[in-house]
Amino acid sequence: METTFIIIGVLMAAFIGLRYFAMAKMKNTPLVSDHEKVLTLTDQNFQQQTKNKIVLVDFWATWCAPCRMMAPVLNDVASELSGNSHVGKVDIQQYESLAQKFKVRSIPTLILFKNGTEVNRFVGIKSKEFLLKEIAKAG
Repeated sequence: METTFIIIGVLMAAFIGLRYFAMAKMKNTPLVSDHEKVLTLTDQNFQQQTKNKIVLVDFWATWCAPCRMMAPVLNDVASELSGNSHVGKVDIQQYESLAQKFKVRSIPTLILFKNGTEVNRFVGIKSKEFLLKEIAKAG
């Protein structure tokens, strides 16, 4: 019985240590500039920019470490898209009303729009391959 408690204690300590290391690493993730093809979406232009297109919209904030980790992935996705498919970003600190309208509860939240209508939603960090596949399915 005592051995079981020791093993559980060691596993918990390892988990806590790994979590601390991961959080410290995410906190130091630099802010990456958006690719030239990434649409900056606002209250004023959201409807127009998502109309008659397929747009993957990233709801993010500057203080969000996972959001900063997604930025290079989204830049890569944007650089590979052509035609009527685009990547857009909404800063939820500046455009809180858009986050509320689309019921964004955690970030990063990526919502895939087709002709201005939500067709899919992804929460958390996703790979470039996954996102390109989902965009292609929507097309």
